[in-house]
Amino acid sequence: MTAGSPGAAGNAAPARLRELRGRELAAALRTDTADRAAELAARGTAPHLAVVTATADESSAWYVRSIARSAEKAGLECTVVDLGPGAAESGIRARLRTLSADPTVHGIILQTPLPAGARLEDLASAIDPVKDVDGANPLSLGRLAAGLPAFAPATAEAVVALLDHHKIPLAGRHAVVVGRSTVVGKPAAHLLLDRDATVTVCHSRTTDLAALTRTADVLIAAVGRPRLITADHVGEGAVVIDVGTNVTEDGSLVGDVDPAAGARAGALTPVPGGVGPVTTALLLQHTVRAALTL
Repeated sequence: MTAGSPGAAGNAAPARLRELRGRELAAALRTDTADRAAELAARGTAPHLAVVTATADESSAWYVRSIARSAEKAGLECTVVDLGPGAAESGIRARLRTLSADPTVHGIILQTPLPAGARLEDLASAIDPVKDVDGANPLSLGRLAAGLPAFAPATAEAVVALLDHHKIPLAGRHAVVVGRSTVVGKPAAHLLLDRDATVTVCHSRTTDLAALTRTADVLIAAVGRPRLITADHVGEGAVVIDVGTNVTEDGSLVGDVDPAAGARAGALTPVPGGVGPVTTALLLQHTVRAALTL
């Protein structure tokens, strides 16, 4: 198995780990988005993204800050609506409906985690699908599963975009997704299936996780647990995409994959600098696309 052309797990270990960085791809996406945003602004439409948050989670706050910074650089307006960790579900839903009805807002994101008792699946239905730039509304997810046009969750789309950018083949390969959330795991599985990969989805109830993940040509870790995936989980030469963004006690950012896994992997995304920048760039691109249709 090699990083550029994965094969069956168990082949000889690659001589050198390939780092799958996302910054170059993200920069290209941002340039395209900035050009389109400037064209819209010249016609009197300023693309506007609203991010609704109701949490004190530091990982979430870090992500929202990165979105706001990137939006400003690309010429988009970004409004962060911070309702606080004590926000009631009814209040969050009402704000989402207000933003959906606002003609000056083109994209809406409901950031997780949410307050206790509130579910993304329930609240996201209040987001107009046309403005659902992170693919959270069940209608958007259903269209994605059916292969119909819809905004895919940006993180899931970033996984496939990053693999494409680094010319990692998917057709006929075995992809293992660790995590079954509607934010990353499930939509990533659908996107990989659309690219003719054979997909296995693992989760917290999976028996002998390492035995399954070692069979992967492409391994996607998306569970939000720091360094869950160790070298023992990785087949020799596998391509490993680390979606995790976990903030440690000292404020540093670590992924779901232990760096020691690089001894067996053929290619590995860094954290930070891998999936994250591409996710943010895609959210902005989706917002401009939504502005073009509204």
